[in-house]
Amino acid sequence: MFINISFAPVETAFREFVRSYGFIFDAIKHVLLQGFLVPLENLLRSAPPWLVLLVVGLIAFHATCRWLPSLALVLCLYLVGCFGLWDKLMSTTALMLVSTAMCVVIGIPIGILVARSNGLRAVTLPILDVMQTMPSFVYLIPMIFLWGVGQVSAIFAIVVYALPPLIRLTDLGIRQVDREVVEAATSFGTTPLQLLLNVQLPLARPSIMAGINQTVMMALAMVVLATLIGARGLGETVNQGIANLEIGTGLQGGVAIVLLAIVIDRITQAYGMDARQRRRLLYRGGGLPSLVRRAKPGEEA
Repeated sequence: MFINISFAPVETAFREFVRSYGFIFDAIKHVLLQGFLVPLENLLRSAPPWLVLLVVGLIAFHATCRWLPSLALVLCLYLVGCFGLWDKLMSTTALMLVSTAMCVVIGIPIGILVARSNGLRAVTLPILDVMQTMPSFVYLIPMIFLWGVGQVSAIFAIVVYALPPLIRLTDLGIRQVDREVVEAATSFGTTPLQLLLNVQLPLARPSIMAGINQTVMMALAMVVLATLIGARGLGETVNQGIANLEIGTGLQGGVAIVLLAIVIDRITQAYGMDARQRRRLLYRGGGLPSLVRRAKPGEEA
């Protein structure tokens, strides 16, 4: 009744492709691993925990313009250290930073191109739909073929899984820029590059930051699965709890991932606010300038 359709030729073609061009993937693996991931991971793991917490606190304050939320985010990372998972937290952070940076480098330019062409958008959106609905385990198989078991395969699996939201929201943010603003800028003689850099991208920043936020959250969802193909980090603790039926160990790793997700989510959401919202927080929400209040007429300074 049914016609037999086999994907065996796809596997054969893939093996031949890897056999013929494997040297290219080996070069990419070496550059990514030795040039970015390993130095960053060594830097984070060798840095004193207090210094890392201080840097995170300063970044959080710069993003939120509030002391109390910043201290709360620092406390979240401090609790992970109290769990005895600081080194694994730094490994996961390094993996997340490299993966997110790759998503930004790839996703934002693609989103810009998609926003400029309706034809390209019609082709790209179905591909993004497939990427988002494909079971995440499936991404691990071709990555092992290309780069073997290890952290590089985990990085590319995370990138493929987490990339679609950034492309979608970059496209959406640029398309939602007011046409009157674009026409006004064009009438003053701005070039397409100036229009993009000085008008469209700044106005689309909240949407782009929301895309980065979603990308980071989806990347964190792949952390546990990435340990199945050799990635180090907090996912190892979760898998250890599953393998040994240790509820406490698995819960400890899960809570640590949640705390890291809270820190990244709050910081990226804060950077996604527009200039007006940030000024409101800065002058009314407990930031440094609010400590020196301007005297009203009739009051003593």
